[in-house]
Amino acid sequence: MANLTIVTEFLLMDFSKNWELQVLHAMLFLLIYLIAMVGNLLIFTLISLNRHLHTPMYFFLKNLSVLDLCLISVTVPKSIVNSLSHNCSISYLGCVLQLFLVILFAGSEISLLTVMSYDRYIAVCQPLHYETIMIKESCVRMAVASWFGGGVVGAMYSATTFSLPFCGPREVHQFFCDVPSLLRISCSEKHMAIYVSVAIGLGLGIFCCISIIISYGHIISTVLKIPATEGQSKAFSTSLPHLIAFIVFIITGAMAYLKPPLDSDSVLDLFLSIFYTVVPPTLNPVIYSLRNKDMKTALKKLITWKYLSKGLPEKSLP
Repeated sequence: MANLTIVTEFLLMDFSKNWELQVLHAMLFLLIYLIAMVGNLLIFTLISLNRHLHTPMYFFLKNLSVLDLCLISVTVPKSIVNSLSHNCSISYLGCVLQLFLVILFAGSEISLLTVMSYDRYIAVCQPLHYETIMIKESCVRMAVASWFGGGVVGAMYSATTFSLPFCGPREVHQFFCDVPSLLRISCSEKHMAIYVSVAIGLGLGIFCCISIIISYGHIISTVLKIPATEGQSKAFSTSLPHLIAFIVFIITGAMAYLKPPLDSDSVLDLFLSIFYTVVPPTLNPVIYSLRNKDMKTALKKLITWKYLSKGLPEKSLP
C-alpha cells in the first residue's frame, strides 16, 4: 500500500472526443437546464404568490420544485462547463460533495413523492377529515422528514463510498460522481459497507413503493366509485401525474444502482443516469401543471397583474 498513488481528483466522462459533438451536448444540456429552471421557478413563484394555492398539495409541490432545481443544478452545469472547457476534472472533495448532494436530493424526492401520494389518498378517500389531518404543522413535519431522510442516506452513501481507497485510474465512467461508477475504479474488492448502504436505501425505496401502491390502490378504487365522469377526471388529473413521476424516477434509479457492474463503458449507464437526474426535474413542471386548472388560473392572474401594473387595459390581453 505504500507505493499506491493517492487520488486527489477524478476525471468525469466525455460525451464525445469530437469537439462539435461536445458543443452540441453542452447546448442540449443548457437548453434542458434552462427549461427545468424556468418551469420549476415558475411553479415555485405561482404557489408562493397565489393564496388560493396555499394548500398541502401545493406546499409539497413547491418543495418538489426546489428539490428538482437543486438536483439538476448539482450535475448539469458542471457537465456543460466540462464539455466547453476541455477539462473534465473534478476535485476529490468536489466529487464527495456532488455524490452527497445527488443522493440527498434524489432520496428526498422519493420520500416527498411518497408523502404526496398520502396527501392525495387523504384528499380523495377521506375528504371530510382532510383539513384535520393535513394541518400545516403536519405538512411541515413531513416535508422536513423527507429532506432529513435524504440527507441521512446521502451522508451514509458518500461516507461508505469514499471510505474505499482509490489508487488506480481516475476516470469516472459517468458525467457526474455516482456510486456504481466510483466502485468500478476503487482498488478495494471489499465493498461490504457500501452494499449495506445500498441495501438500506433499497429497503427505504421498497417501503416508499409499497406505500405509494397502497395509496393509489385506494385512490383508484374510490375514484371508480364516483358516478360523475367530471369528478373522476378531476381526481385522476391530480393523482396520476404523481404516480407517473414516481414510476419514471424510481425505476431508472433502481436500474442504475442494482444492475450488475460492467467493465466497459455502457450507453445504458449514461441514459439511466440522465433519466433519474435530468429528466424528472425537467418534466415535473409539465406533468404537474399542464392539465392543472388551478396552476393555469394562477398563471393567468400573474400575467394579468403584470399587464395591469404596466398600465395596460385588461381587455388587451390575448
